[in-house]
Amino acid sequence: MEPIILTYIKTLTNNRDGATAIEYGLIAGLIAVVIITAVALVGTDLVALFGRVSTGVAAAGAPA
Repeated sequence: MEPIILTYIKTLTNNRDGATAIEYGLIAGLIAVVIITAVALVGTDLVALFGRVSTGVAAAGAPA
C-alpha cells in the first residue's frame, strides 16, 4: 500500500487541467500585449491629428 502523499503526487503529475489553464492565460496575456501596443500606437497618431485640427480651427477663427 502506497502512502497517501505519494498517491497525491502521482495524481498531480497525471492531471493535465492545469496545463490548459496556463495555456489560456498565456494566450490572454499575448492578446493584452497586442491590444496595449495597438492603443499606444493609435493614441499617438490621434493626439497629433487632434493637434492639427485644433490649430486649423484656431487659425480659421482668427480675424484676418
